[in-house]
Amino acid sequence: MGCTHDCSSCGESCSSRTEPQDLHEKLHEKSSVKKVIGVISGKGGVGKSLVTSTLAVMMNRRGYKTAVLDADITGPSIPKAFNIHSRAMGSEEGIYPVTTETGIDLMSINLLLNNETDPVIWRGSLISGTVKQFWTDVIWENEDFMFVDMPPGTGDVALTVFQSIPVDGIVIVTSPQDLVSMIVAKAVKMAQMMNIPILGIVENMSYFMCPECGKKHHIYGESKIDEIAEQYNTKVLAKLPINPDLASLIDQGRVEMFDCDCMEEAANEVEKLIKE
Repeated sequence: MGCTHDCSSCGESCSSRTEPQDLHEKLHEKSSVKKVIGVISGKGGVGKSLVTSTLAVMMNRRGYKTAVLDADITGPSIPKAFNIHSRAMGSEEGIYPVTTETGIDLMSINLLLNNETDPVIWRGSLISGTVKQFWTDVIWENEDFMFVDMPPGTGDVALTVFQSIPVDGIVIVTSPQDLVSMIVAKAVKMAQMMNIPILGIVENMSYFMCPECGKKHHIYGESKIDEIAEQYNTKVLAKLPINPDLASLIDQGRVEMFDCDCMEEAANEVEKLIKE
């Protein structure tokens, strides 16, 4: 009943089920990307782009060639975090990513607009097509890691990324509010349906460390992320504090200057992908 005959997005086992087809789009002939990590969240405003950019910076510092594909077409923020305001260039061969001061390659819709503050008022199919083109038409040269900054939710773009790009693992970003359990559940179940490995969960805005008394204050309530991670058989990669200094660096486009060891475990988990 109601079968669309698209087994790639269906978790049911039935007599009509066919073998899964490889729907991954081919990279540009001059591109090379070893590992792809998606950074997702079940809702907006939890710090997904912050986690994406800091992970990219950390892997770059460890000597890996690193790239960021900004798949948040209607709300791109990656270029601002890296203080990139120039436009991407292209030729008959393809589109070239813009490279940051420390050598991280970026592609975002903001790098193609005449004015970076222009809104992108597109329907879902056009947005999904653009994300595919960022994978197929951009010349990604010798990238060890590509981080895909996904829009919030489990809609068209997330499905497009999981089906079109060979994602090696995902990092789920959450915040400490009570509804986080439902949000994480949605992200985890989508990843499981698409057979994408879950590297772990990063809880952003987990606490505030008071500079006066030196104590942790849980502004949004006590964290339940450890119990949630155990429930879904995954791990907590980081509990990020509310850090005005880091927020200021990103606002100024200076994320490459951040100095914090709070993402070390997350970076270690990502690095395992290439070492294995």
